[in-house]
Amino acid sequence: MLKKALEKTSSLQRTDFENFLEPRIVLSDEMETDLEPIIRLLVKNRWPFRLHATYGESIDRMLNVFEKVNKEIPFNGLRWFFDHAETITPSELQRVKKLGGGIAVQFRMYYQGELYNKLYGAPKTQLPPIKKMLELGIPVGMGTDATRISTYNPWMSLHWLLTGKTIGGMQFWPKDQVLDKFTALQLYTSGSAWFSGEEKDKGKLIKGMYADMAILSDDYFSLKPDDIRKIESVLTIVNGKIVYASAEYKALNPEIPAVIPDWSPVKYFGGYQK
Repeated sequence: MLKKALEKTSSLQRTDFENFLEPRIVLSDEMETDLEPIIRLLVKNRWPFRLHATYGESIDRMLNVFEKVNKEIPFNGLRWFFDHAETITPSELQRVKKLGGGIAVQFRMYYQGELYNKLYGAPKTQLPPIKKMLELGIPVGMGTDATRISTYNPWMSLHWLLTGKTIGGMQFWPKDQVLDKFTALQLYTSGSAWFSGEEKDKGKLIKGMYADMAILSDDYFSLKPDDIRKIESVLTIVNGKIVYASAEYKALNPEIPAVIPDWSPVKYFGGYQK
């Protein structure tokens, strides 16, 4: 039943693009009618869900559906969230909070800030409005949206949070709305753990929680924000095993299996970061 419903509405998601080369595309008139039975089924079965949404205009209509379903089948703590939410409005954030939702943020504006500026002008507030989300107590998690629109490198994403700049160096966010280092890192760790329902299992350095770790090339908390993106791991331990080592730990680096297929460019390129 769920598969058929999702197939029917597969065009819903594809209409809310993150491509700021083009004007915003309006969701179809049938969106609400198509989306409602899916949300009703998910809530009825207590299945967590997430929904792609770039624009506040789209989020407003989606929330209308959520609120309608909630009146008949209460969300009542069901874990759900929006992905992206670049232009979500303050009133929509209040509605997300009331329904117990979260927002997973990615650094798409790091790449598209200039394009947004060309279409809509310089933003007067942070986009997406992360600080406002946090002020309201909405769960916020940070990621990169790799490999769809960006690198998986978290340090470039953290550079964006700390500076509000694009990869081209344009000051996209107002300078007074950038995040501090602790808050930015927290979004990546305990913040993101909420979205997988693992906030009691990982994300904090406390007894009883999982603790993969990395020794870094530089001290994140003492570096200048513009230098954060240059950080690399020199030793990475996952599930108690060393999975990567370099610099003074290079002798501990495990043998890497041969690249398959043998002709793959990955074998010869040497890594995007170099």
